[in-house]
Amino acid sequence: MTLLLLAGSGQARVIATALSDRNIIASLAGATRAPRDLGVPTRIGGFGGTAGFEAFLEAEKITAVLDATHPFANRISLRTARICGARNIPYCQYLRPEWKPQGGDIWHLVQDETEVADLVTSGDTVFMATGRQTLHRYGNLKECHLICRQIDETDAPFPFPNGRFLIGRPPFSVKDEIALFRRLKIDWLVVKNAGGDAPRSKLEAARTLGMPVVMINRPEQPDALRVDTIEAAIDWAKNQ
Repeated sequence: MTLLLLAGSGQARVIATALSDRNIIASLAGATRAPRDLGVPTRIGGFGGTAGFEAFLEAEKITAVLDATHPFANRISLRTARICGARNIPYCQYLRPEWKPQGGDIWHLVQDETEVADLVTSGDTVFMATGRQTLHRYGNLKECHLICRQIDETDAPFPFPNGRFLIGRPPFSVKDEIALFRRLKIDWLVVKNAGGDAPRSKLEAARTLGMPVVMINRPEQPDALRVDTIEAAIDWAKNQ
């Protein structure tokens, strides 16, 4: 068996470690510079579309695919599930559970970033923990101050004159997030419902501060075998 592990979530590193004694290849999309070592052979970068991915599966004689990408990397998941189905390659998606609001949370659920403008008020400071790939969707927030946190420096300028990048590498403690939001005088926090424990600190900070949160719902996921625990994902891989 040669297992392809589509990494990209923090849990993928745990999965890779548990499967390191097996014939496994991990893949990272390359969105983060100098990613932490997964402890198994790892390729970095895109596959070059459908044809490139099919060629990779053929060349590496992949016999099973465990998809542990980010919950919002749905284009990768949808394509992978479709190709694996057509080729009769066993496929399983590890999708960590969504966040659920708790007492004291002030959440506003939306489908994408363009809907943030329907909630905020002119002059508000909006903290966007949604990454730079979807920044173009905030073009209708011309009357707000925008702050987008990202892991790596970028040569490209902020796409709008009313915003800036803030560089920070996770994990962030609740205490640190509270101090940051107070210092920047944040009025709104915008996040994707990625789930997971480490990113939850910003939600706990917002709850403590009574800050409203715009929660972006997850996109469409593949109609395929899915597990929501690391243990189940590892067991599936070991049984292939």
